[in-house]
Amino acid sequence: MEKTILKPQPGPQEKFLSSSADICIYGGAAGGGKTYALLLEPLRHINNKDFSALIFRRESTQISAVGGLWDTSKEIYPLLNAEPKITPRYTWTFPSGAKVAFGHLNYEDDKYGWQGSQITLLCFDELTHFTESQFFYMLSRNRSAKSGIKPYVRATTNPEADSWVADFIKWWIDPETGYPIPERSGVIRYMARYNDIIYWFDTIEQFNEFRDSLGAEASTLLPKTVTFIASKLSDNKILMENDPGYIANLLAMDNVNKERLLNGNWKIVPSAGEVFPRAKANIIEVLPSNIVRYVRAWDLAATEDKKKAKEQGRHAKTAGVLLAKTSNGRYIVVDVINKALSAENVRKTVLNTAKIDKHTYKNVRVRVTKDPAQAGKDQAEQYIKLLAGFNVVAVQESGDKETRAEGFAAQWQAGNVDILLADWNKEYLDQMDAFPESFLKDMVDASSNAFNEIESMNTSHVPKSGGVMNRDSYWNALY
Repeated sequence: MEKTILKPQPGPQEKFLSSSADICIYGGAAGGGKTYALLLEPLRHINNKDFSALIFRRESTQISAVGGLWDTSKEIYPLLNAEPKITPRYTWTFPSGAKVAFGHLNYEDDKYGWQGSQITLLCFDELTHFTESQFFYMLSRNRSAKSGIKPYVRATTNPEADSWVADFIKWWIDPETGYPIPERSGVIRYMARYNDIIYWFDTIEQFNEFRDSLGAEASTLLPKTVTFIASKLSDNKILMENDPGYIANLLAMDNVNKERLLNGNWKIVPSAGEVFPRAKANIIEVLPSNIVRYVRAWDLAATEDKKKAKEQGRHAKTAGVLLAKTSNGRYIVVDVINKALSAENVRKTVLNTAKIDKHTYKNVRVRVTKDPAQAGKDQAEQYIKLLAGFNVVAVQESGDKETRAEGFAAQWQAGNVDILLADWNKEYLDQMDAFPESFLKDMVDASSNAFNEIESMNTSHVPKSGGVMNRDSYWNALY
């Protein structure tokens, strides 16, 4: 029987698993073998019966998702005779009694559920997904009275320019380019957090001088050693060989995420004219005959948008974008509604537009947003009832507007989006081109939601041809 050898790949992964730092953060790009390295880390202690490791993801579903932490751990830990358990939490127990468990911190206050815990090895998968306060609170749980192992922390991350992590590791990042500084990767520094302020030192002597300057009240202050180890896809030879198409997936992303996840840039952020550049939009005068799907998505001017608009003396608008997909994979912005409306007229507009869309394009799915609060759920139910007889879905949004726009932005930047010539084109292109710096992003949100809904549909519906009704004249008759 062939023996299986568990070991890190040469390079950054091996460097990560051999670091002596109290806190070691690993990553900086997608595909660098980060999660696998995190799962290998506890193996050095599995013969210690008092050893415990806790590996966090921000959301519980990220643990159990196909190909996620739990699935990957099943490729490793059974080889060492570990026994799995999924309740009350996902846990592996090794023959010695050592344990590796998986946890989540969906909400800020979830950190208090770990009060009183003693965790020898504390791990965070995708550190930028966690808040700074969650990280430092859990650091207080990083202790071990019996194992004899000095408690330590390991974390993986992808670049996120606006995150607290970017500021935390900035010494290891070139401030001009945003790329990791190769000669600093793995270099250990000293960190102390005093009165919620983080102080950095190159030597223990510098720290001692700092502590002495604070007087007796800081006499018990101790530093943590910290390092950052950069990695990227090219460091993961196994993934490159087993899944050569993975790099093609990264190359197909929008420019900002390609720079972040492929090249490991910690400074790149979306800016006006880059996410939905006007020059990449292709104006067409007639719809093609090979359309296979239609989705009308609505951005219903959320409470927060209304509040911001009011503070600026503006009107929050309701946006409805009708997006089509063709059999050869192109996307067409067919129609855009963007109006400041009362609540009553919003409902009337959504219903009347559904009627027009059905008459004109036959099979059109309608997507409305479901806010997580109870009021949002009640509103979604009202729209489902209002649109009885239509193909309608209510979907709860996740992530920020920039994240939700990534899929549509990638297609736009690749030149795969057409826009039907109409009088709304200028207003639409102005807002898209200005994203994410534009004040209100209603049409962007509606466009992104329409795209995401089209891509979530499993079957293609070829619409029957239908007569075209003039929307403006129809509205004029109604209002």
